Amino acid sequence: MQVAKIDISYTEGGKTYSFSPNNLDLKVGDVVVVDTVRGNELGYVCSPIQIIEDYEYAEQLKNVLRFATDKDIQTKKENIEKEKQIKEKTEEIATRLNLDMKITNAELNLERTKVVINFTSDNRVDFRELVKELANTFKIRIELKQIGSRVETQLLGGLGPCGRPVCCNLFLKDFEHSTIKMAKNQGLSLNPTKISGLCGRLMCCLAYENNHYAETLNQMPKVGSVVETKRGKGQVVYNNLLKKLVQVKFTLNEDNFEIEEFELCEVKFDKENKDNNAQ
Repeated sequence: MQVAKIDISYTEGGKTYSFSPNNLDLKVGDVVVVDTVRGNELGYVCSPIQIIEDYEYAEQLKNVLRFATDKDIQTKKENIEKEKQIKEKTEEIATRLNLDMKITNAELNLERTKVVINFTSDNRVDFRELVKELANTFKIRIELKQIGSRVETQLLGGLGPCGRPVCCNLFLKDFEHSTIKMAKNQGLSLNPTKISGLCGRLMCCLAYENNHYAETLNQMPKVGSVVETKRGKGQVVYNNLLKKLVQVKFTLNEDNFEIEEFELCEVKFDKENKDNNAQ
């Protein structure tokens, strides 16, 4: 069964989510109102309408309700200021109640019937009294949500070590599973400050090209092993996994040696060498 879908972002240039276009003639750049689990939200169309062959997936899609009006856009601007006020008030009450929590942000739906307040904490927090005071102050439904450091970074954004906006805030729909082994495969420094993102966890981008590095690594001789080349036998000192080049050291005498680079196809080594490298 063919079903139409379209990608919508809640912020211009931000992370996208899939919705049903609901028979509307939508184009990239249109501002629309969408149905979400928290109520109606303002969104920006980020892709043309796409046709998918996945009925089960389509059942999960919520609808684009209508094109946004000038009033909707103005309400969104006012909500941004209101969210700042709610965040500041929440911080004030939490401090007075001695609650061990850091308020990340507040998110109002378009109708201002519900606000989700995200916070981080190393411990479990009893925020029942906080919710009561906030509900009495703002007269809307309050939901407090404890999140982890990765979600906090996803919500707030920022620049990663590469100098670009963090991937989780920009386009990732789900967090990538990253491991130290991925950093080892790519020959990166294992210094935590070098391979960690703003959230303090391993960078999601370590997983992007890991399949290529892992596959290529299994084709390369092990560093420190002895290989056969057109120049003779030498010891592997470095593998360039992207270009599939092998640097081999040749000992000239007791005090001198030379390093020469070969293409992988020019280097011969036994199968056992490969297996050791793949572990």
